Amino acid sequence: MFKPLDPLLHSELRLAVMSLLVGVKEAEFSFIKEKTNASAGNLSVQITKLNDAGYITVKKTFKDNYPLTTCKITPKGVSAFDNYVKTISAYLNQKK
Repeated sequence: MFKPLDPLLHSELRLAVMSLLVGVKEAEFSFIKEKTNASAGNLSVQITKLNDAGYITVKKTFKDNYPLTTCKITPKGVSAFDNYVKTISAYLNQKK
């Protein structure tokens, strides 16, 4: 029997963002944009969805008069990511 996958994490870009943040815990928007090769607009929308779900927090500040957005994974986000990985693993390891 297959468990349902978290639809929020089943998006390629949101999964990429979460995968990055699991490894580094916190990252600037520009770093995430560079690593995911996403457009700023699309990345912004996906980050908002992850923030609204409580999977990440978003902090907006200024650095040398330029806006700086920093994303940080939350314990809820780590748990959701771990569950997603376990579920995918179960899909891949089904007995034939």
